[in-house]
Amino acid sequence: MENIIGNEFPDRLDKIDFHIIEALRRDGREAFAQIAEQLNVSPGMIRQRYNRLVDLGYLKVVAVTNPLMMGMRTSALIGIRTDGRKMLEVAERLTKFDEVVYIVVVSGRYDIMVEVFCRDHEDMLKFMTEKLAKVDGVRETESFIYLKIVKEIYF
Repeated sequence: MENIIGNEFPDRLDKIDFHIIEALRRDGREAFAQIAEQLNVSPGMIRQRYNRLVDLGYLKVVAVTNPLMMGMRTSALIGIRTDGRKMLEVAERLTKFDEVVYIVVVSGRYDIMVEVFCRDHEDMLKFMTEKLAKVDGVRETESFIYLKIVKEIYF
């Protein structure tokens, strides 16, 4: 396949790009030299491809923390029903709460699903009664406390 850099379709990915993405998904600290060796190309090429993937938005470099190690022992997925006309306002308001780590507007039984991490059950209760329940437009919630996370991946 033609080299992606300088291609008329700069956002197309080839097998080298996919290999870089997969290698870094498994271990974000893997050295460019190791990836280059696997592909039989130069580390400079991997660095150039990596920078392009970041610039185009295919890769985002972040540190992922372990909530349990950070003292967050209680986590839940919460389904939220809203006043329809306020759905997006509610979602925006929820972004302000430190306990909320993930928000999606969905179709189906709920309007919004949020993932929440709290220190303990008492902290979760406080979040649900003193923060979430007071958001204008929230009509009803249903919480699903995590008992065990069996699989967690980041694509």
